Amino acid sequence: MARKKAPVETIETAHPHTIKKFELIEEYVKAWAQKLLNYGKCKGIVFIDCMCNSGVYHDDDGNEVVGTPIRVANYLSGIMAGYPSKQAWCYFNDLSSEKIDTLKSRLPSSTANFHIETRTSDGNDLLRALNISESMHVHYLLVYDPYEATVNWEALMPFISNWGDVIINHMVSDSVRAVSQTRRASAVAKYEQTYLSSIQEIATFGSDRDAYEKRIHEIMLASHGTANKRYYIASFPFFNTKNAVVYNLVLGSSNIEGFKLFKKIAWRIFGDRSSAKKTNINQNQLMFDFTGKGLTTTHTDENCYNVRDIAKYLYSVYKGKSNVPLKELWDALAEHPVFPSEGYATEIKKSLEEDFGCKVSRSSITF
Repeated sequence: MARKKAPVETIETAHPHTIKKFELIEEYVKAWAQKLLNYGKCKGIVFIDCMCNSGVYHDDDGNEVVGTPIRVANYLSGIMAGYPSKQAWCYFNDLSSEKIDTLKSRLPSSTANFHIETRTSDGNDLLRALNISESMHVHYLLVYDPYEATVNWEALMPFISNWGDVIINHMVSDSVRAVSQTRRASAVAKYEQTYLSSIQEIATFGSDRDAYEKRIHEIMLASHGTANKRYYIASFPFFNTKNAVVYNLVLGSSNIEGFKLFKKIAWRIFGDRSSAKKTNINQNQLMFDFTGKGLTTTHTDENCYNVRDIAKYLYSVYKGKSNVPLKELWDALAEHPVFPSEGYATEIKKSLEEDFGCKVSRSSITF
């Protein structure tokens, strides 16, 4: 007798870091969509979640939580009536037909200018099937959210090299935990495909999370491949309740405005910090600086920056300079891979003045 196939669990648990991920992506989509739909030349927007799950979860207390596809679809469905001359498309895909059935039961209906398509296939096959090369003035946002550290760059290449934004969930905890122990051919192939390096070279990364992340950034920059056009990458770590990094959420964009938006929203989601890590040292605690200037400084945790760390960075760059225009400071922060250049001007100026002895005027700062 044939063994019965085990039922698919369509409603999984969303831990706090997962819910933060939902919130960040949702808020970014809201800002991204509004900016583009109000841009005259934009004819439409496309949101793709190629590994979307069921969109329905329970939190650690058993309360229902909705995920990225439902949040995004509900938002876009609600605003598109205000843009009758433009179009919005959502593509949601998962390998599990049961999960897609659960998702479909919770999605809003399509309208004349808002369209939803659901599919059941390998997420990389969906990306290959979508022809984006001739989509002038239609802007894409792709969420690539695998269950483990596996990235198919061949499928992602058109989305990175064309006009649009890509958000990749880099499941770095998987790599840190398993690469050095990997022996099975299928696992070796997975890591070699993800990092485009031999398993021997990847193994030299050891438990260095930054080394894995740097390799992902290198591949994204190389995949973009346009020498005369900048490509911006921002990455934020997500910590679990045990204070360990589970994954990094990585944005790649050819548009600096999208890059700036993602950083600003991430800091807002994390409570004016660069992550939700629980810090053992009070980052607001001032310490003496023994450089002879009599100033105080603050502890810096590179996995969880705060506003004072932004001020400290600016002070280190511009120390000794007079009447530096504020615009120059904000432009410098706009290029920074983690620090936001918008939304924190008042707090940054206050910290520079109070913590670093800078003289702040309406249009410039003397360091």
